[in-house]
Amino acid sequence: MNKKDLFDQIVKKKSYLCVGLDTDIKKIPSSLQKEKDPLFEFNKRIIDATEKYCVAYKPNIAFYEALGAKGWESLQKTLEYIPSHIFTIADAKRGDIGNTSTLYARAFFETMNFDSVTVAPYMGEDSVKPFLEFKNKWVILLALTSNTGSKDFQNLKIDGEDLFMKVIKTSKQWGNASQLMYVVGATQASMLGRIRKEVPEHFFLVPGVGAQGGDLEAVSKEGMNKECGLLVNASRSIIYASSENDFADKAAAEAKNIQKEMETYLNKYMK
Repeated sequence: MNKKDLFDQIVKKKSYLCVGLDTDIKKIPSSLQKEKDPLFEFNKRIIDATEKYCVAYKPNIAFYEALGAKGWESLQKTLEYIPSHIFTIADAKRGDIGNTSTLYARAFFETMNFDSVTVAPYMGEDSVKPFLEFKNKWVILLALTSNTGSKDFQNLKIDGEDLFMKVIKTSKQWGNASQLMYVVGATQASMLGRIRKEVPEHFFLVPGVGAQGGDLEAVSKEGMNKECGLLVNASRSIIYASSENDFADKAAAEAKNIQKEMETYLNKYMK
């Protein structure tokens, strides 16, 4: 999916919501456990309930690979079920030496046909470049994350500059704004303005809204650009809005609430 296609969906749906499919086999309703593929059945119902309110889905690969071959099968079926106009993110956080990264890229872009994959930048340019060689595919590079331990390294000063800013300034030379996004956690909203000035045209994937307590308005105000430039992810607050058989209805209601709030901010902050 190219940048125009993604922006068109944002405008059409008045939403920049990404639904995280962090589907834990231990948390889905017990009534689904009798299904042949409980994970896929849960995801299918979540997608049916939320697809009108979101522009992206982000399966966290760990929840699937932990189940071995069956988990990978559930993931592939989920990916194939997602409507083709919706952006897909493999939250895999890969990144290795060049030939290995090439194989990771082929796995997620060719074999599985995701639109994008999250990549860790720690090993540098040659570990990221192979992911950037695929047409209409995206690298979503970890920059400033929302977890507690992010400060252990990301805020270290290198020649007087935060490491996360060094990552952004260096990596923006590797690819353009039509193939490279950045992960910026919603709990880091105070930093979003600084980052936006450095990369004015790039999209940000923003996790941490919902169960993690990120402020959607602050994120929107600081991070939005003329093409919105944001994919804001909510996972647990949507897919686990209920642990009962009404989970899909409750997920739809939560996604709708977020979408309505996003519509307000698109009108207010997108310039």
